[in-house]
Amino acid sequence: VILRAVGGPVDQYWNIFTIHQKQDVYDILDTFYIGQIDPRDLVDGKVPAEHVDDPFMNDPKRDERLIVHSARPFNAETPADGLDSFITPDDLFYVRQHMWVPDVHEASHKLVVELPDGEEKEYSMQDLRNRFKEVSVTATLQCSGNRRKHMTEESRSTNGLQWEAGAISNAEWTGVRLRDVLKDAGLEINDVPDDIKHVQFMGAEAYGASIPVEKAVDKLGDVLLVYKMNGKTLAPDHGYPLRLVVPGHVAARSVKWISRVRLSDEESSSQWQRRDYKCFGPNVGSGTVDWETAPAIQETPVQSAITSLRDISAHSAQDSKLLQVYGLEEDSIAVEGYSYAGGGRRIIRVDVSADDGRSWQQAELLSDSRKGAKAWAWTRWRWVLPRQQAGRCFVVKAVDEAYNTQTGEYEPNYNFRGNLTSSWHRVGYRSKPP
Repeated sequence: VILRAVGGPVDQYWNIFTIHQKQDVYDILDTFYIGQIDPRDLVDGKVPAEHVDDPFMNDPKRDERLIVHSARPFNAETPADGLDSFITPDDLFYVRQHMWVPDVHEASHKLVVELPDGEEKEYSMQDLRNRFKEVSVTATLQCSGNRRKHMTEESRSTNGLQWEAGAISNAEWTGVRLRDVLKDAGLEINDVPDDIKHVQFMGAEAYGASIPVEKAVDKLGDVLLVYKMNGKTLAPDHGYPLRLVVPGHVAARSVKWISRVRLSDEESSSQWQRRDYKCFGPNVGSGTVDWETAPAIQETPVQSAITSLRDISAHSAQDSKLLQVYGLEEDSIAVEGYSYAGGGRRIIRVDVSADDGRSWQQAELLSDSRKGAKAWAWTRWRWVLPRQQAGRCFVVKAVDEAYNTQTGEYEPNYNFRGNLTSSWHRVGYRSKPP
């Protein structure tokens, strides 16, 4: 908002960006307070302002099935039927915007790489496509606030959009390796100078973030500058014409509409790097937090969720085929969902309970076709059980290859921002009458 106002009155923009009209944002702005406007400079008690264009007026049209949490900026999660496949359909891929969708075009878009000595190298989209090897990687992107609503409901109030289990999606991304571009720009990627610790990224709409340089240059890290999503040109909501994808890391680091890359001895100074995507202890509140005491979120913990709970009838010809696969002949229940771990750690087990965690069984991990050096994509799972064994609450938890798993309770991992909610996911069940 402040950047859009470019030194003029902020009031009219504040009325457009209604998502920011909340106490935690006011607390941040209080740190920039310098004084009151002299009453003699007011007009009818308000700051004089000229008409401004709505920066959201050119935002793209979105699929009506998306579950919208805010309209301006647009934030919406994937509906349940969009979570039932390994690859999320483009139009149902969750959308997380911090501002408006910028008006950028492939023909004129440039990527600037800035070295520590100030030297810059510029690349057009044609340069990226023609001069570097094209690579495809299957990777899941997950908002740090995915399942925040569950923490609010099971523990205490949290600040931020109240996402349920759909602020996560999976796609095949195609582009060029960031490490190849950095090497071309002059970085010794196999012997990075000691004074380079971070790689900073800036988007065309002013969003900024950074990742450790080790991730950026890792030949197994699969960090891409992307121009295709699921084999098609990126949609405006997902970063057209160029975005960053950092597999295994929180989606906040996968900067859209990327226009500048900077090698630096420090992380990005942006609000979203230093004063937003972090976690603190259960005893810390927004009024007492010291943002410098916690590192920015990068890799994410193990996660899982139930996305479908479906009754299967033994009297249905279509359902009976599924029952035969699992050796069942009676009315049953099919439970499905996703599991995922950051850092490229593979999911090795999904435990599911039909009685609120008192007893457990292992779900089937569904096969898929994924690309990449590590397990960057989610693993979908399924469990089919006789209906008579179902209680009133289904629960799921996942285990990754490092044997990290999810906690049962929310309060021990509570943080006032509601980030990285990953406790057991519970879904109630009520049996239908025969």
